[in-house]
Amino acid sequence: MESVDSLVKKASYLRIAAADLAEGMKSGNFRSLYRGQGIEFSGVRDYIRGDDIRSIDWNVTARMGHPYVKVFEEERELQIFVVLDSSASMQLKNMSAASKYSRAAETAALITLAAEMNNCPVGAVLFDGKIHFSTKPMQGREQTMLILTHLDRLPEHTVNGSVLSNALTGTGKLLRKRSLVFVLSDFRSGDYEKSLISLAQKNDVIAIRLEDNFDTELPSVGTIPFIDVESGLKMRLPSNSQKFKKEWKDFYTQNLTHWHNTCIKHGVTDIVMKSDDDPLQILMQIFGRKAI
Repeated sequence: MESVDSLVKKASYLRIAAADLAEGMKSGNFRSLYRGQGIEFSGVRDYIRGDDIRSIDWNVTARMGHPYVKVFEEERELQIFVVLDSSASMQLKNMSAASKYSRAAETAALITLAAEMNNCPVGAVLFDGKIHFSTKPMQGREQTMLILTHLDRLPEHTVNGSVLSNALTGTGKLLRKRSLVFVLSDFRSGDYEKSLISLAQKNDVIAIRLEDNFDTELPSVGTIPFIDVESGLKMRLPSNSQKFKKEWKDFYTQNLTHWHNTCIKHGVTDIVMKSDDDPLQILMQIFGRKAI
């Protein structure tokens, strides 16, 4: 397993990198991620002559015996949430690039820092085979450092498997207002689709799928033992076999296509991030895509 470089120690550098991202968050194009009128219900007050009769709350009016109107406030802050997969498959590292988790954690750190710069509430959940950390969206430097610290502080013993579905369901229950949700995972998990769809019905979801070269291409090193880091299953497989290489690649491609189609069908923005990609560039491209 790779020990993750301290994001807390790199915070000063990351803050500089996140400045451009923060500017993107303040743009009208980024705000357009939100649908509807951008206002939320805050209460009722007595009807005053000249008020729009369409704003009358007829239920309250009937109970109180005289007219009341609904009061709305403009939505003034963007709320952000990060769902981050730290499972064993995310922590594997090949010789030529960082682990998927390192890239995902740096991406999450940039999002968190940019949110702080714009005084946006930000929250997060981290998981592998169980939920290890969760915090509701809050503002301020203390919240930022709390999240960065937990991005660094991986559990000493990884719990096998992935509770991606539970993390998505829990996120939906935790968020009380429409939020921008980033899901950072390799999506090597079963039965997450229903939870992802449900989350996207009430929030704007950006799913970032982490991948590395081994997901599609195997080196030819003979018949070698393979270990599924999630289940512990061991098998000896022929990495020199062209048929096996094709089946390996086809299996990944089928899963990628299924994930992509699920996202597109249900309004989730889908992005593939490779282990050697620059997280800042990927995030800026996301906002550029949304601006079109």
